[in-house]
Amino acid sequence: MRLVVIGVNHKTAPVALRERLAFVGDEVTDALTTLKPLTDGSVLVSTCNRTELYALVPHHADDEIAGNAQASSSVSPAIMQQHIQTLKGWLAEFKNLPLSDIDTYLYVYQDTHALTHWLRVAAGLDSMILGEPQILGQIKKAVQTAQSEQALSNQLGWVIDQVFAAAKQVRNDTSVGAQAVSLGFAAAKLVTQIFDDMAKRTLLVVAAGEMNRLVATHIAGLGVGQVIICNRNPERAELLAAELRQAGRKVRVEPLAALPEVLAEADIVSSCSGSMDMLIDKGMTLRALKRRRYQPILMIDLAVPRDIDPTISRIDDVYLYSVDDLQHVIAGNIEQRRQAAVDAELLVSQLVVEIERRFQVRQVGKDIQQYRERTHQQVENILSAALAQFEQGDSQAEDIVTELSRRLTQTLTHAPSKLMRKAAREGDSELLDFVVSGLNDAYRR
Repeated sequence: MRLVVIGVNHKTAPVALRERLAFVGDEVTDALTTLKPLTDGSVLVSTCNRTELYALVPHHADDEIAGNAQASSSVSPAIMQQHIQTLKGWLAEFKNLPLSDIDTYLYVYQDTHALTHWLRVAAGLDSMILGEPQILGQIKKAVQTAQSEQALSNQLGWVIDQVFAAAKQVRNDTSVGAQAVSLGFAAAKLVTQIFDDMAKRTLLVVAAGEMNRLVATHIAGLGVGQVIICNRNPERAELLAAELRQAGRKVRVEPLAALPEVLAEADIVSSCSGSMDMLIDKGMTLRALKRRRYQPILMIDLAVPRDIDPTISRIDDVYLYSVDDLQHVIAGNIEQRRQAAVDAELLVSQLVVEIERRFQVRQVGKDIQQYRERTHQQVENILSAALAQFEQGDSQAEDIVTELSRRLTQTLTHAPSKLMRKAAREGDSELLDFVVSGLNDAYRR
């Protein structure tokens, strides 16, 4: 398929490096623009737990072999490696990092392995919290961005459709996502381990994006007395506020500029913005603690890059957890998901085989069409030459027809003859037998 995946995730790279490789805001569109000359279509997925480039490497003209049915869909291993190195270099240069600093943390998958990885990611099998559904929505959003930037090719679009359909089947046909285990669930469980009497607690939600919406919904569902939402975009904040009010929560919306003031009111802070700058620093936290008379604060930083200064964790009465920390508080249903994942992994393997078969059928249809068009053009040229001889009257009709028959036979048998000679020369008896028997069967029909 010429499909390649290059990336880092929570398994291969620490949060500090993932922060530096994260694509935020306009960086995504800028990156897709610079990738266009390097790929035949690309999608850039950047979340708290991973940064991944999904791309089709360009077909190399030197790799095309006349008569090779795969020529239009594949590249040689050497050319593939050249493209992979180019894309690695692009990533390092775009993020202004030496390639040597990130290369050991990068994973690279090609073709079948790339397709398998993409499907596992979309189905939640490669997530920090096994089976979590948010990643599929994040991939869909990344695809929408790529579409708006005209960064998708028809072939990559087809692959994406197959991945989405297969991921949906995995979630429907297995119980890998059935249990209530998610980042929101993990955050809520962490809250109950630190606080009681939830009706007296205030939750501060910093940024009203999808991830924070899910976490806020889980924590607010514990029965907190008040929710404060700080967000740059007041419309999005009001949407979340309305949703929480419908669930019976008392909600107040404040501008992001009010964060230093409202922090002192918060017992629980959940932050997940797209900012490149830290929103809560050590000085702000110390001032808030003083105003709170040093009552404890639980801070959950879901953002990559981080919203909250990690050195705050050294302050007494502050409990700071990053996205990496949350995996240590997941329990209960995770074991059931692991058991269900066995069935899901088997289904993924089967679906990958089916997708590759559909791809081959789709691709061979194009190859057959191209072969027929080339053959038709050759026949037209030969026939035109024969008709021209008839019109000129230079030769006998019998000679013209005989020459026409000879040239047509030579044209129609050239490609299979060349393939048989190639198979014999390379000692590929299986291919030779297949071609010979296939041609004989065709003639018998």
